Amino acid sequence: MTNRQILQAMSGLMAGMFVAILAGTVVANALPTIIADLGASQSSYTWVVTAELLAMTATVPLWGKLSDLFNKKLLLQLSLGMFVVGSLLAGFSHGVELLIFSRVVQGIGAGGLTALAQVVMAAIIPPRRLGKYAGIFGAVFAIGTVAGPLVGGVLVDTSWLGWRWCFFIGVPFALLAIALLQRTLRLPAVVRREVKIDFLGAFLIVAGVCALLIWVTLAGNEFDWASWQTAALTGAGVLLLVAAVFVEARTAEPVIPLGIFRNRTVTLTTVASLLVGVAMFGGTVFLSQYFQVSLGKSPTVAGLMSLPMILGLLVSSTVAGQLISKSGVWKRYLVAGAVIMTVGLGLLSTIDADTSFTLLSVYMAVLGIGVGMLMQNLVLAAQNDVPASELGAATSVLSFFRSMGGTIGTSVLGAILANRVASEMTKGLDAAGIPSGGDGGGESSVPDMSTLPEPVRQIVEHAYGVATADLFLIATPCALLALLTVVFIKEKPLKTTSGMERLAEEAGAATATDKTAVGS
Repeated sequence: MTNRQILQAMSGLMAGMFVAILAGTVVANALPTIIADLGASQSSYTWVVTAELLAMTATVPLWGKLSDLFNKKLLLQLSLGMFVVGSLLAGFSHGVELLIFSRVVQGIGAGGLTALAQVVMAAIIPPRRLGKYAGIFGAVFAIGTVAGPLVGGVLVDTSWLGWRWCFFIGVPFALLAIALLQRTLRLPAVVRREVKIDFLGAFLIVAGVCALLIWVTLAGNEFDWASWQTAALTGAGVLLLVAAVFVEARTAEPVIPLGIFRNRTVTLTTVASLLVGVAMFGGTVFLSQYFQVSLGKSPTVAGLMSLPMILGLLVSSTVAGQLISKSGVWKRYLVAGAVIMTVGLGLLSTIDADTSFTLLSVYMAVLGIGVGMLMQNLVLAAQNDVPASELGAATSVLSFFRSMGGTIGTSVLGAILANRVASEMTKGLDAAGIPSGGDGGGESSVPDMSTLPEPVRQIVEHAYGVATADLFLIATPCALLALLTVVFIKEKPLKTTSGMERLAEEAGAATATDKTAVGS
């Protein structure tokens, strides 16, 4: 394909990816209003967030495997269609039960978009040329991550729109993506013989992953980390995943081919993706709360304040992608990205309620530059080193572990944040001679800063500043481990043929081997 044809095909992919990212982030600043309007509880608040994330994370490997068996274009359009249905259901919800169900439907669609967009890219673009296009996707990811909370805050603050448009706004983008894919994406039909779908393996993987994700999401909030609920959920999750490994090792068409983990590059990039998810998502997801509570900014301004990190990610992913495509050398950018990400998290661990926005912007830009050089190029390294017939499985495995890392990081660090804030507030209130009404631990609700008297407001601002810095301090070792993992990845020359071309070559080689065997 020419550059023009690739860019035309990518227009639909980028629109779809933007929709997937937007679905997970647009409700961030709108949820308090949504829950209050529907008269729901705090546990419902948690499930509105968790339902979409669980469905997306758990179904990514399934979409990836289906892409190795069926028409990738049709699967992309199907996932977009599911996203549209889920968005409309969410927008028209008049009860929290329907809203949570609609978020599950949205999550399944978003899981397909997350996995399939990168699979299709690898199918139509040779790894040697993939770098510069992967940089564009990194930019779309960054824009969607920051634009979501910003757009959500603006929609909620606009009286003639309201929170329902947080869900409706993604529908036009999804419909546009479906139309663009139909018009621009041309993939040759891949004939597969004896297609078998591993339904049992798929069920065991989804059930096991959901059990573990529900545990890390609710532990520390709905129940203690050391409790019978923890034992039940972790025990069930581990047993289901062990059963899944047993099934996957013996089925003809496994959802996750266990053999790909014998590939050193795939194993190391998978571990690195998990650690990047924990470090990046676990740390940065609480920045918006820090801006609003500790720095006293509005939801809209809080969204704008994240721009330095996004601009850093946008520039570094684009420039690194171009340089990789030009030189064919990629490992140095992985190592440099991991180093810079570690430094950025370390710098952010020094912030407090009095940190200037200039200094904060520099720290966030450093983190963004590191993540931009690292995240997409991990996928590139793995895609370059697997057979074309396993591109979908390998790509979805990396996306799956990155999402799981983000879920684990968000949940664990969120519990740490709640306890640290409660402890700091109790300490500050006691020092000021104000009754704290707490024991210095456990979950605390986010206060309305506008209603607090000045002495208490300063104590709360300080508590959230200290607690947020601690989260970045905890995330820094994860980034350091990611750096150590990346160092051991062996650099291999980038292939100059696309996934579809390699698949045809592999099929031809297999046919020739069969004929030789018959002849002998």
